[in-house]
Amino acid sequence: MAKKLRVTYKKSSIGYKEDQKRTVKALGLTKLNQTIVHDDTSVIRGMVNKVSHLVTVEEIEE
Repeated sequence: MAKKLRVTYKKSSIGYKEDQKRTVKALGLTKLNQTIVHDDTSVIRGMVNKVSHLVTVEEIEE
């Protein structure tokens, strides 16, 4: 079974740097409390790490 990451947008990116806003958008998050499921890859992990103060992450098995 492949691991997945459930990423939830919890805090607004207003007032943060533009690159962090673009990272949130690249993750597919547009509205607060929105949840997106991504494959657990190093690219996604890096993006989540960059905006870890704005999102919450859960590992799930599918």
